Amino acid sequence: MKCILHTIDTTGPGGAETVFIDLATRLPKDKYRSVVVIRGKGWVYDELCRRGLKPILLDAKGSFNLSYLLGLRKIIQREHVDLIQSHLLGTNVYCSLVGLLTGKPVVATFHGVVDIGENERFKRLKFAAINAGASRIIAVTDSLLDDITGRTPLNEKKASVIFNAIDTAAFVRPRASTLRQKYGWGENEIIVGSLGNIRPAKGYDILLKVAALLEQSSLSYRFVIAGQGKGRLYENLLELRKKLGLEEKVQFLGFIDDAADFLANIDLFLSSSISEGLPLAAIQAMVAALPMVATRCGGYVGLITDRENGVLVDVGDPQAIADAIEMVAADSDLQKTLSENARKHAMSVFDIQVMLDAYEQAYNGLINSENRASS
Repeated sequence: MKCILHTIDTTGPGGAETVFIDLATRLPKDKYRSVVVIRGKGWVYDELCRRGLKPILLDAKGSFNLSYLLGLRKIIQREHVDLIQSHLLGTNVYCSLVGLLTGKPVVATFHGVVDIGENERFKRLKFAAINAGASRIIAVTDSLLDDITGRTPLNEKKASVIFNAIDTAAFVRPRASTLRQKYGWGENEIIVGSLGNIRPAKGYDILLKVAALLEQSSLSYRFVIAGQGKGRLYENLLELRKKLGLEEKVQFLGFIDDAADFLANIDLFLSSSISEGLPLAAIQAMVAALPMVATRCGGYVGLITDRENGVLVDVGDPQAIADAIEMVAADSDLQKTLSENARKHAMSVFDIQVMLDAYEQAYNGLINSENRASS
């Protein structure tokens, strides 16, 4: 049995964190033993424990935390780790360095453009470490890989794409009316939903402007946003909602632990994002057979074929988004085409077993190469 160390430097809910947890808990238990290292308690910790895996807590605060690096090395030696799987830029750097220290193969996964800022400090140095210490570098979409290789000195020979994926069976559910009952919305009202934590990349200020534009429509729309929200950005969104007079039309639901139930309650999925990797929420919505309107950014470009399994619009254009929603809402035949094609595509490409098989193949190739080199 091979031992894999899984680590990430975030603790809250999100797409990258969900993939991290799935890799740590869903690989064949007769082949792999998972050791998980995270920086502190939170949603990730709770979810790992719920799935029967107790994580090791190791603080990674600071611009460069030597004790964290040495702590990782100690864990790798103590647990007889065969391979290291890291996620997101900071952890990818640390794990690449510890891979050099221990001689263990490292698979470093990038999940989104926003993980690497335009003004990222010591960017060349960080990618020099990744190029030297990572055995395999994964991007979750082709567009993300193109972006990273275009903006950084990433070693393209080590890089490849493995799509994020979900447990598709969990999102095939009958339609539900919980939200309509909760808010007293009628059957003729169209519920437009967005799923994702409240952060700048999601463009929820644009969504509010879309909702304001659709106030002039002959159809009645309601908007629901499911995702963790706090801090000044969230407060600004609440202020903008009040300014636009949308307090009855747009509801912020906060974090939800049952995405499938949320999607079963909405009529149309909307992404107003200005930047994305490969959004799990969109894949979930496709499996849920929802018609989708999304902005032309990141993973959406490869995920959606315009007017075939969704509708794509330009980033940052509230009027274009509103027009697209109106077009879909008014055309039942188009809704059926989009939803059926979306489910078919997502079920065939983004089922979790496809992702697990791809990572397992990568792991086995690296571990076998290391064994041959040491024999």
